[in-house]
Amino acid sequence: MRILIAEDDNVLADGLSRSLRLAGFAVDGVVNGHDADNALSSEDYDLLILDLGLPRMAGLEVLRRLRLRNSRVPVLILTAADSVEQRVTALDLGADDFMAKPFALSELEARVRALVRRGAGGGPTVMKHGPLSYDQIGRTAYLHDETLELSARELGLLEILLQRSGRLVSKDQLVGHLCEWGEEVSNNAIEVYVHRLRKKIEGGGIRIATVRGLGYCLQKYVTSP
Repeated sequence: MRILIAEDDNVLADGLSRSLRLAGFAVDGVVNGHDADNALSSEDYDLLILDLGLPRMAGLEVLRRLRLRNSRVPVLILTAADSVEQRVTALDLGADDFMAKPFALSELEARVRALVRRGAGGGPTVMKHGPLSYDQIGRTAYLHDETLELSARELGLLEILLQRSGRLVSKDQLVGHLCEWGEEVSNNAIEVYVHRLRKKIEGGGIRIATVRGLGYCLQKYVTSP
Protein backbone atom coordinates (compact mmCIF):
# COMPACT_ATOMS: atom_id res chain seq x y z
CA MET A 1 0.00 0.00 0.00
CA ARG A 2 1.30 3.43 -0.97
CA ILE A 3 0.98 6.62 1.09
CA LEU A 4 1.76 10.26 0.29
CA ILE A 5 2.82 12.45 3.22
CA ALA A 6 2.46 16.21 2.60
CA GLU A 7 4.22 17.79 5.60
CA ASP A 8 6.71 20.69 5.71
CA ASP A 9 8.14 19.80 9.14
CA ASN A 10 11.10 17.66 8.05
CA VAL A 11 11.60 16.06 11.46
CA LEU A 12 7.94 15.03 11.73
CA ALA A 13 7.78 13.89 8.10
CA ASP A 14 10.92 11.78 8.50
CA GLY A 15 9.57 10.17 11.67
CA LEU A 16 6.24 9.40 10.03
CA SER A 17 7.92 7.95 6.93
CA ARG A 18 10.21 5.67 8.94
CA SER A 19 7.37 4.46 11.15
CA LEU A 20 5.04 3.70 8.23
CA ARG A 21 7.77 1.98 6.22
CA LEU A 22 8.47 -0.27 9.20
CA ALA A 23 4.73 -1.04 9.23
CA GLY A 24 5.04 -2.23 5.62
CA PHE A 25 3.82 0.77 3.63
CA ALA A 26 5.51 2.42 0.65
CA VAL A 27 5.84 6.13 1.43
CA ASP A 28 6.44 9.22 -0.72
CA GLY A 29 6.89 12.68 0.78
CA VAL A 30 6.45 16.29 -0.30
CA VAL A 31 7.02 19.52 1.64
CA ASN A 32 4.63 21.94 -0.05
CA GLY A 33 1.11 22.00 -1.40
CA HIS A 34 2.11 22.55 -5.02
CA ASP A 35 4.16 19.34 -5.10
CA ALA A 36 1.39 17.49 -3.26
CA ASP A 37 -1.15 18.56 -5.87
CA ASN A 38 1.17 17.49 -8.70
CA ALA A 39 1.86 14.10 -7.09
CA LEU A 40 -1.84 13.43 -6.51
CA SER A 41 -2.59 14.37 -10.12
CA SER A 42 -0.08 11.93 -11.57
CA GLU A 43 0.20 9.00 -9.11
CA ASP A 44 -2.16 6.52 -7.46
CA TYR A 45 -2.13 6.47 -3.66
CA ASP A 46 -4.00 4.46 -1.05
CA LEU A 47 -3.89 7.31 1.49
CA LEU A 48 -2.92 10.99 1.78
CA ILE A 49 -1.59 12.34 5.08
CA LEU A 50 -2.05 16.10 4.71
CA ASP A 51 -0.79 18.98 6.83
CA LEU A 52 -3.06 22.02 6.51
CA GLY A 53 -0.29 24.59 6.99
CA LEU A 54 1.69 23.84 3.83
CA PRO A 55 3.64 26.51 1.90
CA ARG A 56 2.96 27.34 -1.78
CA MET A 57 -0.57 25.91 -1.58
CA ALA A 58 -2.64 25.47 1.58
CA GLY A 59 -3.65 21.98 2.59
CA LEU A 60 -7.34 22.82 2.23
CA GLU A 61 -6.75 23.86 -1.38
CA VAL A 62 -4.88 20.59 -2.05
CA LEU A 63 -7.87 18.74 -0.63
CA ARG A 64 -10.36 20.80 -2.66
CA ARG A 65 -8.50 20.11 -5.91
CA LEU A 66 -8.21 16.42 -5.07
CA ARG A 67 -11.97 16.03 -4.65
CA LEU A 68 -12.70 18.14 -7.75
CA ARG A 69 -10.81 15.46 -9.70
CA ASN A 70 -13.29 12.96 -8.23
CA SER A 71 -10.51 11.15 -6.38
CA ARG A 72 -11.73 8.95 -3.54
CA VAL A 73 -8.33 8.45 -1.90
CA PRO A 74 -8.76 8.63 1.91
CA VAL A 75 -7.32 11.79 3.51
CA LEU A 76 -5.98 12.04 7.06
CA ILE A 77 -5.56 15.69 8.10
CA LEU A 78 -2.74 16.76 10.41
CA THR A 79 -3.23 20.13 12.07
CA ALA A 80 -1.72 22.19 14.87
CA ALA A 81 -4.86 24.32 15.11
CA ASP A 82 -7.55 21.91 16.28
CA SER A 83 -10.54 24.23 15.81
CA VAL A 84 -14.13 23.17 15.14
CA GLU A 85 -14.37 25.63 12.22
CA GLN A 86 -11.30 24.12 10.56
CA ARG A 87 -12.63 20.59 11.00
CA VAL A 88 -16.00 21.53 9.52
CA THR A 89 -14.35 23.15 6.49
CA ALA A 90 -12.09 20.17 5.87
CA LEU A 91 -14.95 17.68 6.30
CA ASP A 92 -17.08 19.65 3.85
CA LEU A 93 -14.19 19.46 1.36
CA GLY A 94 -13.95 15.68 1.74
CA ALA A 95 -11.49 14.89 4.56
CA ASP A 96 -11.89 11.48 6.22
CA ASP A 97 -10.13 11.87 9.57
CA PHE A 98 -8.16 14.33 11.72
CA MET A 99 -5.22 14.23 14.10
CA ALA A 100 -4.11 17.23 16.12
CA LYS A 101 -0.38 17.71 16.68
CA PRO A 102 1.30 16.37 18.73
CA PHE A 103 0.06 12.81 18.46
CA ALA A 104 1.14 9.26 19.28
CA LEU A 105 2.60 7.31 16.36
CA SER A 106 0.74 4.18 17.46
CA GLU A 107 -2.59 6.01 17.15
CA LEU A 108 -1.64 7.42 13.75
CA GLU A 109 -0.71 3.95 12.49
CA ALA A 110 -4.06 2.58 13.71
CA ARG A 111 -5.93 5.36 11.92
CA VAL A 112 -3.88 4.80 8.77
CA ARG A 113 -4.78 1.09 8.78
CA ALA A 114 -8.47 1.92 9.26
CA LEU A 115 -8.48 4.47 6.43
CA VAL A 116 -6.62 2.17 4.04
CA ARG A 117 -9.18 -0.56 4.76
CA ARG A 118 -11.99 1.92 4.19
CA GLY A 119 -10.47 3.02 0.91
CA ALA A 120 -10.27 -0.60 -0.20
CA GLY A 121 -13.96 -1.11 0.55
CA GLY A 122 -13.93 -1.53 4.30
CA GLY A 123 -14.49 -4.93 5.82
CA PRO A 124 -12.86 -6.84 8.66
CA THR A 125 -9.22 -6.53 9.67
CA VAL A 126 -8.61 -10.15 8.62
CA MET A 127 -8.96 -10.71 4.87
CA LYS A 128 -9.84 -14.24 3.73
CA HIS A 129 -9.87 -16.05 0.42
CA GLY A 130 -10.52 -19.77 0.77
CA PRO A 131 -7.85 -21.30 3.06
CA LEU A 132 -5.73 -18.13 2.84
CA SER A 133 -6.08 -15.35 5.41
CA TYR A 134 -4.20 -12.14 6.13
CA ASP A 135 -4.24 -10.15 9.37
CA GLN A 136 -3.85 -6.51 8.30
CA ILE A 137 -3.03 -5.31 11.82
CA GLY A 138 -0.52 -8.00 12.72
CA ARG A 139 0.67 -8.16 9.06
CA THR A 140 0.71 -11.95 9.17
CA ALA A 141 -0.55 -14.35 6.50
CA TYR A 142 -1.86 -17.87 7.11
CA LEU A 143 -2.57 -20.80 4.80
CA HIS A 144 -4.71 -23.53 6.37
CA ASP A 145 -4.02 -21.80 9.71
CA GLU A 146 -0.26 -22.23 9.24
CA THR A 147 1.84 -19.06 9.31
CA LEU A 148 3.43 -18.10 5.99
CA GLU A 149 6.95 -16.72 6.13
CA LEU A 150 6.74 -13.77 3.75
CA SER A 151 8.97 -10.76 3.13
CA ALA A 152 7.56 -7.22 3.45
CA ARG A 153 7.28 -6.94 -0.33
CA GLU A 154 5.54 -10.34 -0.57
CA LEU A 155 3.08 -9.27 2.14
CA GLY A 156 2.33 -6.08 0.25
CA LEU A 157 1.79 -8.03 -2.95
CA LEU A 158 -0.49 -10.51 -1.19
CA GLU A 159 -2.55 -7.71 0.38
CA ILE A 160 -3.18 -6.09 -3.01
CA LEU A 161 -4.16 -9.41 -4.60
CA LEU A 162 -6.49 -10.24 -1.70
CA GLN A 163 -8.20 -6.86 -1.91
CA ARG A 164 -8.89 -7.63 -5.56
CA SER A 165 -9.36 -11.40 -5.27
CA GLY A 166 -10.97 -12.87 -8.36
CA ARG A 167 -10.13 -9.75 -10.37
CA LEU A 168 -7.22 -9.02 -12.67
CA VAL A 169 -4.38 -6.86 -11.29
CA SER A 170 -1.92 -5.46 -13.83
CA LYS A 171 1.83 -5.18 -13.31
CA ASP A 172 1.54 -1.40 -13.54
CA GLN A 173 -1.03 -1.43 -10.73
CA LEU A 174 1.28 -3.53 -8.57
CA VAL A 175 4.21 -1.18 -9.19
CA GLY A 176 2.01 1.83 -8.45
CA HIS A 177 0.84 0.52 -5.07
CA LEU A 178 4.04 -1.20 -3.91
CA CYS A 179 6.83 1.18 -4.87
CA GLU A 180 8.05 4.58 -3.72
CA TRP A 181 9.61 7.34 -5.78
CA GLY A 182 13.16 6.50 -6.77
CA GLU A 183 12.69 2.75 -6.53
CA GLU A 184 13.88 1.05 -9.69
CA VAL A 185 11.29 -1.71 -9.87
CA SER A 186 10.73 -3.20 -13.31
CA ASN A 187 8.01 -5.50 -14.55
CA ASN A 188 10.61 -8.28 -14.38
CA ALA A 189 11.06 -7.58 -10.66
CA ILE A 190 7.30 -7.85 -10.16
CA GLU A 191 7.44 -11.23 -11.90
CA VAL A 192 10.11 -12.32 -9.41
CA TYR A 193 7.98 -11.24 -6.40
CA VAL A 194 4.94 -13.04 -7.83
CA HIS A 195 7.02 -16.17 -8.46
CA ARG A 196 8.30 -16.21 -4.87
CA LEU A 197 4.83 -15.70 -3.42
CA ARG A 198 3.33 -18.30 -5.74
CA LYS A 199 5.85 -20.93 -4.56
CA LYS A 200 4.85 -20.32 -0.95
CA ILE A 201 1.11 -20.74 -1.48
CA GLU A 202 0.92 -23.26 -4.32
CA GLY A 203 -0.62 -26.63 -3.47
CA GLY A 204 -2.73 -25.11 -0.72
CA GLY A 205 -5.96 -24.49 -2.65
CA ILE A 206 -4.87 -21.00 -3.73
CA ARG A 207 -3.03 -19.96 -6.87
CA ILE A 208 -1.90 -16.80 -8.59
CA ALA A 209 -3.05 -17.12 -12.19
CA THR A 210 -1.09 -15.26 -14.86
CA VAL A 211 -3.01 -13.66 -17.72
CA ARG A 212 -0.21 -13.19 -20.22
CA GLY A 213 0.37 -9.57 -21.13
CA LEU A 214 -2.30 -8.34 -18.72
CA GLY A 215 -1.48 -9.26 -15.13
CA TYR A 216 -2.38 -11.58 -12.26
CA CYS A 217 -5.44 -12.91 -10.47
CA LEU A 218 -5.74 -14.63 -7.07
CA GLN A 219 -7.95 -17.71 -7.41
CA LYS A 220 -9.23 -20.62 -5.34
CA TYR A 221 -9.17 -24.17 -6.61
CA VAL A 222 -10.04 -27.59 -5.28
CA THR A 223 -7.06 -29.81 -4.52
CA SER A 224 -7.13 -33.47 -5.52
CA PRO A 225 -7.65 -35.97 -2.67
